[in-house]
Amino acid sequence: MKCSRLVSYFERLEITSKRLELFSILADLFKEVTVSEIDKVIYLLQGELLPPFHGINIGMAEKYLLRAIAKSGDIDANDLLKKYRQIGDIGKTAERFCRGAASLALTVSEVYDAIYQIAVMGGEGSVDQKIDLLSSLFSQLSPVEAKYVARFVAGKLRLGVGDATLLEALALSKGERAFRASLDRAYHLTSDLGRLAKIFYQSGKDGIAAISVRLGFPIRPALCERLSSPDEIIEKIGPCVAEIKYDGFRCQAHKRGNDVMLFSRNQERTTPMFPEIVEAIQTIFAGQEVILEGEALAVNLITEELFSFQVTMQRKRKHNINEMAKNFPLKFFVFDLLYLNGIDYTHFSYTDRRKKLAELIPKNQVITLAESVVTEDTYSLSRLFNETVERGLEGLVAKRPDAPYTAGARNFNWIKLKRSYKRELTDSLDLCIVGYYTGYGHRTKFGIGTILTAVYDKEEGCFKTVSKIGTGFSEQELIDLSARLSKIISHDKPREVDSEIVPDVWVMPKYLVTVTADEITRSQNHTAGRDATGAGYALRFPRVVGFIREDKGPYDATDVSEVISLFNMQKQVKME
Repeated sequence: MKCSRLVSYFERLEITSKRLELFSILADLFKEVTVSEIDKVIYLLQGELLPPFHGINIGMAEKYLLRAIAKSGDIDANDLLKKYRQIGDIGKTAERFCRGAASLALTVSEVYDAIYQIAVMGGEGSVDQKIDLLSSLFSQLSPVEAKYVARFVAGKLRLGVGDATLLEALALSKGERAFRASLDRAYHLTSDLGRLAKIFYQSGKDGIAAISVRLGFPIRPALCERLSSPDEIIEKIGPCVAEIKYDGFRCQAHKRGNDVMLFSRNQERTTPMFPEIVEAIQTIFAGQEVILEGEALAVNLITEELFSFQVTMQRKRKHNINEMAKNFPLKFFVFDLLYLNGIDYTHFSYTDRRKKLAELIPKNQVITLAESVVTEDTYSLSRLFNETVERGLEGLVAKRPDAPYTAGARNFNWIKLKRSYKRELTDSLDLCIVGYYTGYGHRTKFGIGTILTAVYDKEEGCFKTVSKIGTGFSEQELIDLSARLSKIISHDKPREVDSEIVPDVWVMPKYLVTVTADEITRSQNHTAGRDATGAGYALRFPRVVGFIREDKGPYDATDVSEVISLFNMQKQVKME
């Protein structure tokens, strides 16, 4: 496929926000794409060269990208910078000033391979080499092709196409929506949509059905539903296993040979950050291959006190790792076994997975089994929950003993029950920042006073506003937030954001903050869960209780359906 043809589809995608039109456009595109290119087309649509767990990211700073555009267009770099500030869009800047030649008609593979070569280039002088290569690529592209390549390289492609939309379109491209369930399952087990699409094109539904757990490919985590009381949990699933809910970060560990790979909940490699976990797994599972899942927390090894989530998250850094490991050593509380020596354990019942884990994991200073208790009735579950809260822990996760591990799915196989306080929601929400207000009074010096936040609507593939929040930030966090958001400013409302509220500054959906509130109300101002009456959902007295969620991406934001579920747990319905 010619790059110009793919770009024509990008243009069609960019001007529509209608879900059915997105499906139709993508399905038409996928019918044209060959087996040899489908994986690359998928990755380009996702705005990435490869899934995050491969650790390859083009991530070129705009100043270098502008130098490449200036070189291609034979324009002074300072003059181009002024023009860019006027235009406000790196893609439109490239479209206007790159002097390419449409007659060269590069293929999708040629363009992808050129960008990949730039991404993996390293060493002394690599920045100048990258600029030269990108400038050379621009000189071979038409203006409209340059627009989308520039956005891709800057990490700002943003076609409003989520993974769920791509999966649906893949199924439709083969004329069978019934394929969707099999595609979902395969994607959740391997987290690589490009590879999945290639297998689908090569081998059809039989190839997809044969996909299973694979070492080195993170499994998308199973997710919890919520209920507000032990009574409701026992009524819903009966006798269950209640596990302690630890307030750390989700960690999935893969061991192949002597190599250990650690992944975050959004499938990013975190192996170098946590050397003590790597070493412990190498020791305990010597000669074995395994995939474990659990929660990692910083711990005081003398008092055995578990540190807060905020302290634990200090371990997620690329520098001073040994010093941080010494000051805040981690304990890995393992709660699931997903693979062992060639056997996919996701099909096994929770009881069988837990039993095997107990056989495998000895008492260890770094790795231990998550605490769990079999509970037969409401009384025993309530007592355990109260004891857990008294210990300062977050709560419980009730698990159905006979349930398999449902990768990537949120259902009542797992139900979380968290401590709550008077006049506060029974659970926090992870909200995506989509804009901000510059503030007034003493906050003007930070450039941010209030943020506009949104939940994610998986059904419609967009972010919908639910709250403006100005409470809960420290001054240092506001400084940090201002620096982060300044790099993702959008001069127009991002296409994947549905909002009737207009902030002072729009930003691309990227960062999540953890938020709680007194309650959820109905609101005519916000778009989350909006019904035929025009009423959506909003948070009353919201406050940030957790700064940027480094372990989550924008599409991990709380879903609209979860907000509605929390609202329904409340006793009263109110209009804002």
